[in-house]
Amino acid sequence: MTWTLRQKWVISIVAVTAFMGTFLISSVNVALPAIEQAFEMSAVTLSWVITAFLLSTAMFLLPVGRLSDLAGIRRLFKVGVVIFTVSSLLCALSGSGFWLILFRYLQGAGAALTTTTGPAILVSDFPARKRGQVLGYTVAAVYLGLATGPFAGGMLTQYLGWRSIFFVSFALGVATAFIAFLSLGRDSQKNSLKGRVDFKGTVFYMAGLVALVYGSSLIPRAAGWLLMGVGGIFFVVFWVLERYYSLRPVIETSLYTRNRLFAYSNLAALINYSATFAIVFLLSLYLQKIQGLSPRDAGGVLVAQPIVMVMLSPITGRLSDRIPARYMATLGMAICMTGLFALAFVNQNTPIWTIIAILIWVGTGFALFSAPNMNTILSSVDKSRSGMASGSAATMRVLGQIISMTIATLFFAAIIGDKPLENAPDHLFLKAMKYAFFSFTIICLAGIYFSFTRQRKQTQSTA
Repeated sequence: MTWTLRQKWVISIVAVTAFMGTFLISSVNVALPAIEQAFEMSAVTLSWVITAFLLSTAMFLLPVGRLSDLAGIRRLFKVGVVIFTVSSLLCALSGSGFWLILFRYLQGAGAALTTTTGPAILVSDFPARKRGQVLGYTVAAVYLGLATGPFAGGMLTQYLGWRSIFFVSFALGVATAFIAFLSLGRDSQKNSLKGRVDFKGTVFYMAGLVALVYGSSLIPRAAGWLLMGVGGIFFVVFWVLERYYSLRPVIETSLYTRNRLFAYSNLAALINYSATFAIVFLLSLYLQKIQGLSPRDAGGVLVAQPIVMVMLSPITGRLSDRIPARYMATLGMAICMTGLFALAFVNQNTPIWTIIAILIWVGTGFALFSAPNMNTILSSVDKSRSGMASGSAATMRVLGQIISMTIATLFFAAIIGDKPLENAPDHLFLKAMKYAFFSFTIICLAGIYFSFTRQRKQTQSTA
């Protein structure tokens, strides 16, 4: 198949927005010490520079997915690019930590709009036999952002200051917005899902997320556990309202209860990200604290995993158009599980080349899982629900990231306590890291089950 010029522009725009989100997450992590010095922020407050972005993205993904099916995926994509671009400039110009955190929250909302609608646009603009291939390119863009973020962020921060990261993001956003308004066009087909959306359940969903995320930052204090419990209750209330009391719900609960392919593929995505996201966080601390590497050298080691993802994701996406995802994704999950199990035995004498080899192995597994699984999720519903399906998949990713970090934090709190990591004995740090990786290995077992037992054939009859 020869792509038209418009299709080339479409995939380029979606790929750039996918790149920008992960690039900012990984590059801003490197700039946190400089931001702390600029605004004299405490460690807890500084963490919200990252958390505010993730929290906002998670809060808006599901409602945006449903709203895009009604208002139009292209329209909301353009709005998201504008919000992301403007908030990037505001972040660069912020005069205090409070305003930076606020603008990062706004930036996360813009990212939620583009993250949800981008894959849905690809589904609508490319034939079914090419969906895996084009989705593979966007997944590669996500990993390219993760791979280049730490190095580029470090260089920009060192030579131009931390604000330059947001100025670069603003420049990319302006170019993307210009091309998007010229080439994306309008939503030509009228959506069959008309009418207003009932958002009363969404209030509990958003409040539950805030309670869970903020509560996890307070653990092991009782208030932290209480908030997390309240968050869990709010999620139950959200589900009940959506299932029984909303005429036009934000999510169609029947997709999760009647469409096994859709439900199990989403659960597999949630579990995969819950098991793998904290790898970079834990190994970054390990390489610098235990192995004594500099931040630059540690970043050079950690880049092995996303580079493999960048290289393999377009290939696995193309293969998913011909090979059933339940085989490729399950194999990928199994590879990730063995890599996590190996990481549980890392100690102060482990050679660096061993760490790199394990990261390459895990990166291969993640590439085998991600693009085929996303292709399955979007192919398991009809096009009128592609925005909601994309939003659901993105929500699973962000929730998985939050769960993964929460698990790592729980073991640090239980084993190391309140003392700073730099003052913690090495054997306690290694113990906490070992238990975290063992937990992630066990989680992957559940992911293998859901990935392999999904329906053998992708059908839309149950959607």
